[in-house]
Amino acid sequence: MTPSQPKQSQAERLASLPKAKIVKRTDLTDDLFIVWLETGLPFTFKAGQYITIGSHGIERPYSIASAPYESLVELFIEYILPEYGGKLTPHLWVHKEGDEVSMRPRAKGIFTFQPQYKDHVMVSTVTGVAPFVSMIRQYLHDGLEGHRFFIMEGASHMNEFIYDGELGGLAEKYPDSIVFLPSVSRPKEALNAEWTGLTGRINTLVEDHLEKWGLKKENTLVYTCGHPMMIEDVKERLTPKGWSVQEERFWKEEGEE
Repeated sequence: MTPSQPKQSQAERLASLPKAKIVKRTDLTDDLFIVWLETGLPFTFKAGQYITIGSHGIERPYSIASAPYESLVELFIEYILPEYGGKLTPHLWVHKEGDEVSMRPRAKGIFTFQPQYKDHVMVSTVTGVAPFVSMIRQYLHDGLEGHRFFIMEGASHMNEFIYDGELGGLAEKYPDSIVFLPSVSRPKEALNAEWTGLTGRINTLVEDHLEKWGLKKENTLVYTCGHPMMIEDVKERLTPKGWSVQEERFWKEEGEE
């Protein structure tokens, strides 16, 4: 019998993984930021999939916001304080352009565009919008037609709608195929003083808008990504009524997405 090999520690295992370099970073609020990674290796994925990155012996999966045709991997990340369960993001928060993170070499996930449905209702909270951005970018890049997208994004404060300029602009450019509907859940707070849009938790608004848009169950897929309570509530409201609901969530540790 050959002696068993010493078991690698988590830190040692991560150290052996391929590295990705942070080539660009944008801080958006006091806890939201976007990083763009250069992988250095051939890396392919489907729009909507996630990538697992790590630092200091800790790994977490993140949905990819960039589309497969783009050269850099774009990740939209929320900084979770350690006292609220944050483990990896406190390390990512202090990473600068030029720093490296470990990266699993293959993207994973089945939370992808399902072309057999005509209508796609995409429900998210804050960073959960990332896979929908990827799907829509790729769809338009590929020149596809015949589908409609209804993006519903919820947040506590209006400054958390990071992709509102992009999604709102696409909705104006393609009014027959893209709708963008953001809603703030705390309209009376000072940060929302200038908000004039929809209010209320996004999960409570889905049913009314499915009816308002005249969508048919057999032609519609409802995607949910973000806070697990939002996901569960949408599922509990829609699944018993015959709607098809697909979910993606990453809250493996308390508080950290």
